[in-house]
Amino acid sequence: MITRKSLQILENRLVIARNCNRQYDKSFAEKGAKIGSTLRIRLPNRYLVSNGPALVVQDENEQDTTLSVSSQKHIGINFTTAELALSMDDFSERFLEPAISQLAASIDNDVANAFSAIGQSVGTPGTTPASALVLLQAHQKIDEAAGPRQERYGTVNPAANASLVDGLKGLFNPTDTLSKQFKEGLMGERVLGFEEFSMSQSIQQFTTGSRTAGATVTTTSKNGDTSIAITTNGATDTIKKGDVFTIAGTNKVNPQTRQSTGSLFQFVATADATASGSAATVKVAAIYDNTSALATVDTLPAATSAVTWLGAASTTYPQNLIYHKNAIALATADLEMPQGVDMAARANHNGISLRIVRQYDINNDRMPCRVDVLYGYGVIRPELACRLWG
Repeated sequence: MITRKSLQILENRLVIARNCNRQYDKSFAEKGAKIGSTLRIRLPNRYLVSNGPALVVQDENEQDTTLSVSSQKHIGINFTTAELALSMDDFSERFLEPAISQLAASIDNDVANAFSAIGQSVGTPGTTPASALVLLQAHQKIDEAAGPRQERYGTVNPAANASLVDGLKGLFNPTDTLSKQFKEGLMGERVLGFEEFSMSQSIQQFTTGSRTAGATVTTTSKNGDTSIAITTNGATDTIKKGDVFTIAGTNKVNPQTRQSTGSLFQFVATADATASGSAATVKVAAIYDNTSALATVDTLPAATSAVTWLGAASTTYPQNLIYHKNAIALATADLEMPQGVDMAARANHNGISLRIVRQYDINNDRMPCRVDVLYGYGVIRPELACRLWG
């Protein structure tokens, strides 16, 4: 009963993680937990369309990504046998609710770090979002990436939530939506194309690198490149993992038509980098032009093209998230059930596995107990997500 109740509380307290792609690997239930194990996730195949009656056969180009299930978090609780005599409702309110809420916040805080793998961005860095336009622009980014219109979610920090609810209060909305926003101070469900729009204190802050304006591309890129050589404006400029930049003349393409969207492609640095003598190599996701089935840009970055960074140098900005369910994955696995303890139980629901182990301390007549979750998370389809800068 305690395990099932704890799992119910955990699922209800999750915010960001609740609305992402949740996967559960039942094989761990038979073999015990394997810290560091990975799950392989297949991505959709992409093909080129051929003209004319002649058959043009293409090789399979199936893409996949891996997710490391390596984060184990727990909450330790210590209560007396007398406290165990409480009703489940009283026990839940006094012990389970506070503990599991902390565990949920910690998991959400991890998943919020997904922003660092997402390049698509809207909003003005340093300005708290407060209009419907910025939310619709986030939809535009995902639409241009051929993202499904269903199962889109938004999660923002308290400041953005307050500004958005106030900024949208004058819009024509269904009475029940307006009523909920007025009573709860939250955006709610089925608003501006979002299945759910939530507030979370777990939204991350991001501090940009010391990179300064005036950088240029050093050498022209090739299809499949996963790095871009740039000449920085400062001899020792730093680029932080998660820094977003655009390159003049390199636009994003629609992945289905491979036509230019007319919007500059927003690259994201996937690792930290430091310039040496004004030369730096920035790691990015693989780049392909529109001659490839995996096209991301209309024209590959060309030498001497100007690089423009998003946000001021060495400045901290909130990273609110707009995402389709399949953009971010959370995978949990079963931890091993120990023997020789007072009680051990495990349960899984909706892709979340949780284990509770309890032992008896005869010296103090207490019951030390631990609640554990083993999980991993990652951005598996970054084109289906967007950062809303604050």
